[in-house]
Amino acid sequence: MTMRGTFPLMFLVMLTIAAGNTGLQSVLPALGRSLGVADSAVAAAFSVSALLWVIAAPFWANRSDRHGRRAMILLGIGGFAVSLLLCGLFLMAGINGWIGGTAAFAAFIGGRLIYGLFGAAAPPAVQALVAGETTREERTKALTLLASAFGLGTILGPAIAPLLILGHFGETEIGLAGPAFVFALFGVGVWITVRRMLADDRARIPGIDDTHGSSSAYPSIGGAPSGATVISATQSHSERIGYGDRRIRGWMIAGLVMGHAQAMTGQAIGFLVIDRLNVAPAEALQPTSLVLMMGAGAALLAQWGVIPRLSLTPRQLVLIGLAIAALGTALTGLATSLYGIATAYALASLGFGFTRPGFTAGASLAVGAEAQGSVAGKVTSVNGASFVLGPSIGVGLYEAQHALPYLTAGAACAVMIAYCWVALKEQP
Repeated sequence: MTMRGTFPLMFLVMLTIAAGNTGLQSVLPALGRSLGVADSAVAAAFSVSALLWVIAAPFWANRSDRHGRRAMILLGIGGFAVSLLLCGLFLMAGINGWIGGTAAFAAFIGGRLIYGLFGAAAPPAVQALVAGETTREERTKALTLLASAFGLGTILGPAIAPLLILGHFGETEIGLAGPAFVFALFGVGVWITVRRMLADDRARIPGIDDTHGSSSAYPSIGGAPSGATVISATQSHSERIGYGDRRIRGWMIAGLVMGHAQAMTGQAIGFLVIDRLNVAPAEALQPTSLVLMMGAGAALLAQWGVIPRLSLTPRQLVLIGLAIAALGTALTGLATSLYGIATAYALASLGFGFTRPGFTAGASLAVGAEAQGSVAGKVTSVNGASFVLGPSIGVGLYEAQHALPYLTAGAACAVMIAYCWVALKEQP
């Protein structure tokens, strides 16, 4: 199979993972409320899977060098499908009263652990496969387009999820567990397609040079991925530098704060829609999906439409993005209508759409070519770390006061403007 035939298949793999993950995220606030579990339990489900993802992705990336990219892609898609199937079964058990709501969500978290552990195998292998079958001139463009599958997935997942709420199967109610089952079915279809169409590449791995997949950014409501995977797959890996290296320290701090602000606000948005619109959980899925789609669309607008047409430096991207995100997050916390929430959240997402590529490019330009692999790993780790604690922090603040995570994120972004103005330097 040629690269022309391989690339659409790899794009489909990444799109399916991102859409399934974010589609499930858009349903969970309503599911949690209907099952009577604490909002913090919903956040915990994604925090633990994000933690496992960050830990497991480098392990699977190294395994793909020895066992082949195809084997790891199949493992990742298989883990994705099995996880969603189990999550759907556990949620359906809670919906039908076979087990209590707390027990259903505890079992759901167990299903998410499978996704965090095994689902992380696919993205690094996909990126490495594409990198290994493109020239250096083609590689950055190909990997950037591949990374956009995450952004598209964050739009398609919430868009499709409201259509997947199923009725009864005999005496059994499926209801809000429907999206998990349907996305699992999509995953099975992609697994079969990959197994049939993608050639076994184990014999070719020893001859591949400079095509290691990086620890892929965790696909989440947070928005498009960082682009760090593009850097790590196109540069050398000779110099290792630490997070505290003076050249990148400011960028790492900025990325960590910005990432947490985005994760906090994204995870709490479903609850905000339910409470501000005063709707029943079952009626909240469509407005929640609309808000998430507008946010993801705004982030893609920044990265596909606005940034390529401007000649902004990484520092300028971060500063402009922080200003927009500070305003957008604060307004989101104060909004009381669907129009107000959706518009404000889109504004915040537009700002984060500027800060992520600025953070990635700034850290990359701060060091030489020999340190690009190390910096890419640090950037990806910071992005992943934001979704380990960020969701739980955001929902914890939300439980204290509904506007608090958004006002806190807005204040953090405002403070970071001053910090970045001083700490971030323009690179020649």
